[in-house]
Amino acid sequence: MKNIKNFLLLLGFSILFSACEASEVEKVQEVSNQASANANKQIENLQTPKLPNLQSEILDEKNKTTDSLIGKFDFKNYVYPLPRGWQDVGGKEAVLENGVRRISEDRIGLSYAATKFGDVTGDGEDEAFVILKIETAGSAIPQLVYIFTMKSEEPHLIWYFRTGDRAAGGLKDLRSSDGELIVELFGQDRYILGEVETSKITGDEQQLCCPTFFTRTRYKFNGNNFQLQGKRETFSIEDKFASAVNNKNDVLIEEQKKVKSKK
Repeated sequence: MKNIKNFLLLLGFSILFSACEASEVEKVQEVSNQASANANKQIENLQTPKLPNLQSEILDEKNKTTDSLIGKFDFKNYVYPLPRGWQDVGGKEAVLENGVRRISEDRIGLSYAATKFGDVTGDGEDEAFVILKIETAGSAIPQLVYIFTMKSEEPHLIWYFRTGDRAAGGLKDLRSSDGELIVELFGQDRYILGEVETSKITGDEQQLCCPTFFTRTRYKFNGNNFQLQGKRETFSIEDKFASAVNNKNDVLIEEQKKVKSKK
């Protein structure tokens, strides 16, 4: 009987040890699986980096409200002139209904993006900066900007222009400051000339998705139109402590002249 008890005792210890051993193996396997999953996730992040949100400043809540009368106007249902380069078969105007103009074979599509407010005429009342996105059926983000002031209780258009696509002159932000209109476009030495943004300069080759520079320019209303003020400032997005380069295209032209003169 004693031998049987000893046998059962040894068997119990053996089963308990086996169970503990199996539990430890499962823990090791679980840790290994988790480490493998984390490694795979890191590899995926390296292979597919998260694209920057280039519309974050346009769509944020800054300057989206005003006490001025123009803040009550419905810009989602309005008729907008189309700037040079985006006019279509349907004519030089586009009707926005509930914030949308459907794209078709003979006309461009538009969608309402945002309206920002600020005083850029010096009359003490805010103007409206209406931003419309051109629908391209792709990933491109060209946009149209319309500046309205109020006259006789109706919005009066005083300027409109088109911007480029993402890193190629796309709209980063616009706002008022000290009575001037501040426009920021992605890319180097990009600014507005008439109804369109300038083309890229030599050396401004960037992936459309991921701009590394932006240009800040200031415009002042003289009663008839907006005129560029001061220097065109190009900033690095990657190096936030780097100083701005003024009128970068002019700098490059001067450098090219010096190189040619030495030959």
